[in-house]
Amino acid sequence: MNTATYFAYPDAAAQAQGLAQAVAALLRHHINSQDYAVLAVSGGRSPIAVFEALSQIELPWHKVTITLVDERWVPAHHADSNGALVRRHLLQHHAALAQWQPLVAENADDLFFRQPENVAASVAAALADYRQPDVVLLGMGDDGHTASLFPSASQLPAALAADAPALLHTTPVSAPHERISLSLGAIATAANVLLAIGGSSKRRVLQQALAAHSAALPVGLVLNHPQVSAHIHYHE
Repeated sequence: MNTATYFAYPDAAAQAQGLAQAVAALLRHHINSQDYAVLAVSGGRSPIAVFEALSQIELPWHKVTITLVDERWVPAHHADSNGALVRRHLLQHHAALAQWQPLVAENADDLFFRQPENVAASVAAALADYRQPDVVLLGMGDDGHTASLFPSASQLPAALAADAPALLHTTPVSAPHERISLSLGAIATAANVLLAIGGSSKRRVLQQALAAHSAALPVGLVLNHPQVSAHIHYHE
């Protein structure tokens, strides 16, 4: 049964500010209780304004580790790299003091990514450095995917399994690039799960996902997971 809490905003700018403040408050809470916090964020264009607002908030950032919910298997300089997006828009200002934990080696050359067999090596390296996130900031695609848990991906059943590793390789059917993604279990283990969406079309997808409990709309499986009590931040 979904126990999400909803926060509505008049526009994307207000959502970005509200989300940044919400994430900052959660990071403060975890730092106060355990002297560190691990934040996992999503890529894409939507969270850029959130990242920029969050980077301006004063926190003991040196006690925060920032990592990714998922990463495209591309070089660090690639235009589609989520890591590049985080470095450009979040690891700035006050947040420049945070520790950065990428999911893909940033010193790997282009040749490395042209050899498919190296995907497994990348996943193994990311698992070796893995730290369980305390706070997870998710987005959602029009197809109901979140993180890189894509409908119809051949690895989706493994990513949803109770015994799944924290990170695994996924191959989207409807999007470019191989991916490394948090599994459902890793997301559900986070103390705080936040989802940011905008627009009426995504709201309809979200409503369908919450009602469906189906791998056809993986975000619903995340939000309906018994360990997850998500905060959903929505703007028109």
